[in-house]
Amino acid sequence: MSSVFTDITELQKNKLFKLLEAHIYDFKENEDILQTIRDKNIICIVLEGSAKMIEINYEGNENEIEDLEPESVFGTAISNMNDNDCQILATSPHTKIVVFDYNNVINYKNNTTHVYYNAFINNLFDIIYNKLKERNDRIHIVTKKTIRDKLLAYFEYEYQKSKSKFIYLPNNFKQLADFLATNRSAMFRELKSLKEENFIKVDGKRITLLYTP
Repeated sequence: MSSVFTDITELQKNKLFKLLEAHIYDFKENEDILQTIRDKNIICIVLEGSAKMIEINYEGNENEIEDLEPESVFGTAISNMNDNDCQILATSPHTKIVVFDYNNVINYKNNTTHVYYNAFINNLFDIIYNKLKERNDRIHIVTKKTIRDKLLAYFEYEYQKSKSKFIYLPNNFKQLADFLATNRSAMFRELKSLKEENFIKVDGKRITLLYTP
C-alpha cells in the first residue's frame, strides 16, 4: 500500500496543508483525540506519534479496533468516529494529527495546477479503497456463526494475503479476540482444540497452519 504522501516533497506537503485549509493538532499520551477533532465530515492523517481507536461495548469493555501509526489515515467516511462508543487515544508522548475538511479535499477546483494535489488524491483513494476492503473482509470473518469458523476464516484471510502458512499476530491474542469480536477465553479453548486436532501449531505470536486453507 502506498503512503498518502508518496511523490510529495516536504515543501509540497506544507503547501498542500495550506491549500486545503488543514488544521494540525498535538496530543499528549492518553489524551482523547476525538474530543478535539470530532466533526461531521473529516479526513485525518497521523503525522507523528501513534494512537489507537477503541470501542466500548455494552459491558464496558474496550475492544481495540485499529492501531494508528505515522501516515495512518482515518476519518468519518472510513471509521466509526461519530459512534458514541468510539474513542481515539494518543499512545505516544507526542502525537500530531492533521485534519482536513472532506469537502475541501474533494471539491478543490484548481487541481490541474498542483501536481502534488493530484498525487495526494490518488494516494488517499488508494488507501481508502484498501481500508474499506479490509473492513469488508473483517465483516466476512466476524459474521461466521462459530468461533472455530471465525478462526478458520481468519487463517484463510491471512494465508491469501501472504501465501504463507506462517501467521504472525501483530500484537497479542487479546487483539485477535477483539478482531474476531469474540470472548478471549472461548477463543483460547478453540485454538487448543485446533492444536490438538493438528490444524495448527502455536509458538508465541506465530501460528503455523498444518493444512492448506
